[in-house]
Amino acid sequence: MGAAVLPLALMSPAWGGTDPAPSPPEPPSTLCAPAGTLHGARGQHAVVSLCAGSGTPTMAVSAPAACGQLRSTVRYTCRTSGTWTAERDGATAASGTMPGSGQYPGPGTYDFTATVRVQSAPAGVDLRGTLHATLTLTAPRPKATHSIEVDRNTLRPDSVTTLTYTVHRHSDEGDGSARFGLIAEEGTGAELTTSDPRCVNPLVGRHPSQARLPHALDCALTDLQPGHPDTVVVQVALKSRCSTVVSKLGYWMPQGQALYTGGMLAGPTVTCG
Repeated sequence: MGAAVLPLALMSPAWGGTDPAPSPPEPPSTLCAPAGTLHGARGQHAVVSLCAGSGTPTMAVSAPAACGQLRSTVRYTCRTSGTWTAERDGATAASGTMPGSGQYPGPGTYDFTATVRVQSAPAGVDLRGTLHATLTLTAPRPKATHSIEVDRNTLRPDSVTTLTYTVHRHSDEGDGSARFGLIAEEGTGAELTTSDPRCVNPLVGRHPSQARLPHALDCALTDLQPGHPDTVVVQVALKSRCSTVVSKLGYWMPQGQALYTGGMLAGPTVTCG
């Protein structure tokens, strides 16, 4: 009797077969789910969904809706606004205004809660309510192209604190340009200063009544390279009131002449206590 021959599909790599080709990464996408219906006293209603984007550094969240009146089959488009929170295992993973974006928290099942206002002039709709939806996001979290570090995490009132921020570029994609921003809380008397010539307090208003915002800094970084982080040293002066300081980074990831190929990164928040 001759030796048995395994079909090619059953042969292991040790016998000369090949592993199946890996699946390509899931492309960025938007997932939507029904979130509920809002009702008005005179028959107005709005059927609302919650949608979240996945697979990009930021997660865009929106609440598209269709509006109408009782006993009418006509549906109108609506304007929706509000706030949203995404929770996983009982902890907040992301939050923001709507429509708007937050950091993409990665794959998983999230419980979304949105407090919304839905308006439609043709339908006579102006409704408010809180809606819920569960979305299972499957796209992997994209690799970080940039990151921000700071050497301290706490400020004290009635003091001046020096913060050293380190900005990293990890990816060979894109270029070395980035816009680094620091913002304290308006109205607290916080003042941000630096001797770094790349940074300015932003200019607001219109000539001749222009003014600079003392609680914010805008820094133009142009030489970020992988393996060679850049630093920005900032002094934060607080008076009797506390203020946090948040950091953000906008960077350019060009794809030809396509629009919206940049990215925004939220850096660490320095608290006060």
